[in-house]
Amino acid sequence: MQFFSSKFKLGILGGGQLGKMMLYETRKWDIQTKVMDASAEAPCKIACNEFVQGSLMDFDTVYAFGKDVDVLTIEIENVNIDALEKLEHEGIKVYPPTKTLRTIQNKAVQKLFYTDHDIPTAPFTRFAYTSEIKDSINNGGLSLPFVWKSAQFGYDGQGVKVVRKMEDLKDLPNVECIAESMIDFKNELAVVVARNTQGEVKTYPVVEMEFHPEANQVEYVICPARIDDSVAKKAQEVALKVSEHMKHVGLLAVEMFQTKDDQILVNESAPRPHNSGHYSIEAAYTNQFEQHIRAILGLPLGKTDSKVAGIMVNLVGAEGYTGDVVYENIEKILQMEGVTPHIYGKKQTRPFRKMGHVTIVDENMARAREVAQQVKETIKVISK
Repeated sequence: MQFFSSKFKLGILGGGQLGKMMLYETRKWDIQTKVMDASAEAPCKIACNEFVQGSLMDFDTVYAFGKDVDVLTIEIENVNIDALEKLEHEGIKVYPPTKTLRTIQNKAVQKLFYTDHDIPTAPFTRFAYTSEIKDSINNGGLSLPFVWKSAQFGYDGQGVKVVRKMEDLKDLPNVECIAESMIDFKNELAVVVARNTQGEVKTYPVVEMEFHPEANQVEYVICPARIDDSVAKKAQEVALKVSEHMKHVGLLAVEMFQTKDDQILVNESAPRPHNSGHYSIEAAYTNQFEQHIRAILGLPLGKTDSKVAGIMVNLVGAEGYTGDVVYENIEKILQMEGVTPHIYGKKQTRPFRKMGHVTIVDENMARAREVAQQVKETIKVISK
């Protein structure tokens, strides 16, 4: 099939920043795109060939959208899978396949998948409703502290809460959930695995993630991770095992914990381009978004090595600011060497909303980390 400068149409469900960065690549290759998002202000709107406003969770809307494209992909997991399944049965190519999406979309199902396939993960208990947790604690079935995770629709630190005392359960929604043992870890790591329709597989280098203590969001992504080669090798092997059993097509970002005794435990996976791979736009030979396009179109996968050390800083809305966004001191960070800001195109800011990211590249990792710190302290995402 001819993908380039042709009638071929790639559909993307979700019009956020991941889709927008995917569109950098389809523009580069002149691949026609059609995008759907619930918001009329979606970041993707300006860069695709065709934009449809509609609910990603509505069966008829997703089905009608999918009938009009040759290959359908996602940039967010919260989509109507029943509609995707019907499209798949009718011959539309859907990547990642719906089977992969079904496993990943529900965190309880995802965790069971790891235990069923001997993939190391933190011990957990599954509950049909949050309200059942109290009884379990009172009966000695569960002990504090633990991490509560909503089974569905959690995103960017939403739907996750550390429960240290009974009162912490009070404001949690009464939904299907898991209670996961607290892991005393040394590092949070991630590996992005690419798999194309022919089964060719490549992994990106292991990255290290530094988290914001309150927002439960990544503050820095550091590539390569500052860990022993033996640990990096183990992390890549575990990520490949997850990929092999998931049978995804496209990208799979596998987030993991490195425990105090250097074991690797899988935290969760995402079957799409991922925050932990943004550094690759500036730092790698083939960035994650181009790689995703290559994979779902069955093209040969590109080289995943890094050219230089890369650190990514998330730009999130500052606390206490809601409204029309202002990027304060952006000129100052542009004066720094090796600094590239990406602004996602969201017009409204609110506390901790992902508004953009900045990549810092340098031959010297320590220097890159210093500049990243300066960037973090200089630029502020506020409102008018």
